[in-house]
Amino acid sequence: MQNQIVLLTGASSGIGAACAKVFAGAGAKLILAARRLERLQELAETLHPTSREIHLLQMDVRDRTAVESAISTLPPAWSNIDILINNAGLSRGLDKLYEGDIQDWEEMIDTNIKGLLYLTRYVVPGMVSRGRGHVVNLGSIAGHQTYPGGNVYCGTKAAVKSISEGLKQDLLGTPIRVTSVDPGMVETEFSEVRFHGDSERAKKVYQGVTPLTPDDVADVIFFCVTRPPHVNINEVVLMPVDQASATLVNRRTQVGG
Repeated sequence: MQNQIVLLTGASSGIGAACAKVFAGAGAKLILAARRLERLQELAETLHPTSREIHLLQMDVRDRTAVESAISTLPPAWSNIDILINNAGLSRGLDKLYEGDIQDWEEMIDTNIKGLLYLTRYVVPGMVSRGRGHVVNLGSIAGHQTYPGGNVYCGTKAAVKSISEGLKQDLLGTPIRVTSVDPGMVETEFSEVRFHGDSERAKKVYQGVTPLTPDDVADVIFFCVTRPPHVNINEVVLMPVDQASATLVNRRTQVGG
C-alpha cells in the first residue's frame, strides 16, 4: 500500500473517514473527495502524522462536469490512481413508493448510481492504460433484499450490485480488480441523513443492537485491496451478529436508563 494513490469519495465522515485512517496508516497517498471541504480539512489534520501526502477535492459526485474536471486536472503526482473507493452514497426517507418525495429519489439516484458511474468512467480508463488498479464500490444488503419503505434506496443499491458485476465482466482480460462491499447496519450519519436531521428517530434505528462501526467496514475494504494481485474478492456481505437480514434484527430490551 506504500505510496499507492487511493481516491476516496464521501471521505468527510463515516465509512469514508474510517477508510482514510486505515489507508493513511498503511502509507497510501490519499485523494479525499467530499462536498464538505472543512470536514475534509479537519480529517486531513488528524491524519497528518501518519500520511505524508493528502490531496483534498471539494466535489459533489452528482455533478458530472465537476467530476470530469476534478479528475482531468489532478496534478501529475496525483493522476495515476491505483484504488478508487466509490463510497459516496446516502438514503433519504422511508416513505411508501406512491407517497415518496421525488426530490429524495433524485438525490439517491444521482449520488448512489450516477455519481458512482461518473467516477468509474473517468478513473478506470487510466487504470486500464497503466495495467493496474482496483475499484471498490460500497453497496449494501439493501441491494440484495428490499425492505418496507426502502423501495428507491434498495433499487439504487441493487444497481450498484449489477454495475459492479458488469464492470468486472468488462474488465476481464485486464489486471483491474472490482469489489463490492455490502454492509448491513452500520452506525454512521446514515440514519440522520435518511431522516433529514431527526436525531431522535435516527437513534432508534440502532437501539438495543450492536451495529457495525465504520472501522469494521474499513477493515474489510482494506483486506480486499491487499490480496495478492491474482485474487479478486468480488463481493463481501457483512452484518452485525444482531442482524440476520435486511428486516430481521435482534433488539435487546434495555434495562433502566
